Amino acid sequence: MTQGLCILGSTGSIGQNCLRVVDCLPDRFHVGALSAGKNIDALAAQILKHNPKIVVVSTAEYRDQLRDRLKRGGYGRRIKITFGVEGQVEAATHDAVSFVVSASHGTTGLVATYRAVCAGKRVGLANKETLVVAGEIVMRAAAERGIEVLPIDSEHCAVHQCLRSGQGREVKRIILTASGGPFLRTPLKKFDAITVEQALKHPIWRMGGRITIDSATLVNKGLEIIEAHWLFGAAPSQIDVVIHPESIIHSMVEFIDGSVMAQLGVPDMRIPIQYALTYPDRVATTEKGLGLDLIAAGKLHFGRPDTRRFPSLDLAREALAHGGIMPCVLNAADEIAVEAFMNKRLRFSAIPRLIEEVMRQMSGYGPTNSLEDVLAGDREARDRAARVIRDISA
Repeated sequence: MTQGLCILGSTGSIGQNCLRVVDCLPDRFHVGALSAGKNIDALAAQILKHNPKIVVVSTAEYRDQLRDRLKRGGYGRRIKITFGVEGQVEAATHDAVSFVVSASHGTTGLVATYRAVCAGKRVGLANKETLVVAGEIVMRAAAERGIEVLPIDSEHCAVHQCLRSGQGREVKRIILTASGGPFLRTPLKKFDAITVEQALKHPIWRMGGRITIDSATLVNKGLEIIEAHWLFGAAPSQIDVVIHPESIIHSMVEFIDGSVMAQLGVPDMRIPIQYALTYPDRVATTEKGLGLDLIAAGKLHFGRPDTRRFPSLDLAREALAHGGIMPCVLNAADEIAVEAFMNKRLRFSAIPRLIEEVMRQMSGYGPTNSLEDVLAGDREARDRAARVIRDISA
């Protein structure tokens, strides 16, 4: 019997690659549910091909547009089309679904992912934000129900694979690798003049807008430190970041006997997606271009991150040390800052300064005891970030 998948964020980069993996493994998986935002044409094509039981879009308006689009296309199967957070929850907890791929943008799929865990579904995390803003709550729910939360993000998937070489008590440190983005060697004095077009030209990966900008500021690596803490139970002092421009080694684990296990592979998200979906098995792939040629890869380089150029790493460690709502604040302020930068209302160099200011304003907030606390803190941080940007503009 094949596993039914729910893909939250099916029209995005991760969602599309996930469907490519499904196409290669039809004897293992079928699509039970799809959730997207507003890319109706792409979603309609996915429905025609994969025939899910339930589909979710962001609003009632897009639901109606999708219905019309399918009707015009002659789609005759019975399908439920719904919208919003409630629709996502229904899709992620549907009886036709046993595995949920959480690949929605930002915190869009947070509630549905949490409810899926509570409903006993296996979850593959392809976004960082779920555990950054609600790591304690999500992982506690998973532990209580014996549910596996499997990382799809390439760095954490690499760590997960390396950890199979030893026991938790044998781990000395986790080493997350970072490409360094497009501005690894750009002089700091030029950061004020960095354009959106320059920041979106990542040297290795092809990703969505926000995560590409986060890679350029190294905010993404700060978020990954927080995520690794919750995924693997590692103390913050056990999690290091190393610059590795070639992005061949996706992460490493150092053990107490001095051994270092590294996971290598071409920079292609189909590899970690398939690993998460088929775990604990490894399955042969029929896709071309996924084999690593070490001779062609040539020399591999490593370096320490420059926190003067990329202060977001220190901000992330500060947020993790503070605990409570602060990682959520970091993430929310960054999302608003990136949006403002992409709309040319904020300088690239101001992104970490905006995050730091919002963290300062909310430093007195107490602990988060529920998902509702997290969502309230997220809204407050976004509002404060937007106000700071308006003040800067004024």
